[in-house]
Amino acid sequence: MSAAQPLKGRFITVEGTEGVGKSTNIAFIKKRIESACIGGEKIELVMTREPGGTELAEEIRQILLTPRSETMSVDTELLLVFAARAQHINSVIAPALARGAWVLSDRFTDATYAYQGYGRGIDITRIRQLESFVQGDLRPDLTLLLDAPVELGLARASARGELDRIELEKKCFFEKVRAGYAAQMQREPERFSLVDATQNLCDVKNQVHRILADKLGL
Repeated sequence: MSAAQPLKGRFITVEGTEGVGKSTNIAFIKKRIESACIGGEKIELVMTREPGGTELAEEIRQILLTPRSETMSVDTELLLVFAARAQHINSVIAPALARGAWVLSDRFTDATYAYQGYGRGIDITRIRQLESFVQGDLRPDLTLLLDAPVELGLARASARGELDRIELEKKCFFEKVRAGYAAQMQREPERFSLVDATQNLCDVKNQVHRILADKLGL
C-alpha cells in the first residue's frame, strides 16, 4: 500500500475596508478549518495578518499605523508594506505552505492594490512590479471579500476605540479603497468570493460557511 499523500497547503485571505467584521469572521473560519479533516487528517492552520506576522514585520506595522507629526510619503508607505510582506512570506507563509499547512491571513496584497493603489493613487503598474519581485508566483487560493458601505464600516470602526493612522483617513479615501477591492475582484473573479457584510452576524457567517463548503470542501 502506498503512503498517504501529504496535505496540500492552502492560502486563504480575508479582505475588506474598515469595520466590515474581518476579525469576527476570521475567528469563525478558524474554527471551521480546525474542526475539519481531509483524508482522515486534521489540518495544520497558521493564523497571521498583514502588515505583520513576524516580529520584524510587526515592528514595520507599528511604523505604518502609528499617527505621527511627520507626514509619511506614499512611496515610503508602499515600500514599507512590501518590506513587511517579504519578511512575512519568507518567515511564515512560504514555509507553512511547503509543509502542507493552511495559512489564513487577515489581508494580503489585495489590500495594497486597494489602499495604496486606489486610495493613495499609486500607479498600479508599480504595485504589480513589487508584487512580482517580492512574491514570485505566490497568490492566495481563496480570498473572501467582506463588503459594506463605507459609512457603516467607519461607524463600526469608530465604536471600537482609538483609530490608527489609516483609520483616521477621510471617507473619500475609503470610498476609493472600496472601489479598489471591487476592481481586484473583477480582475480575478475565480479567486474572490464576495460576502455581504451589511447583514446580521448569523447571516454573514452562513455566507462564509457556504463559501468554505463550495470552494474548499469544508
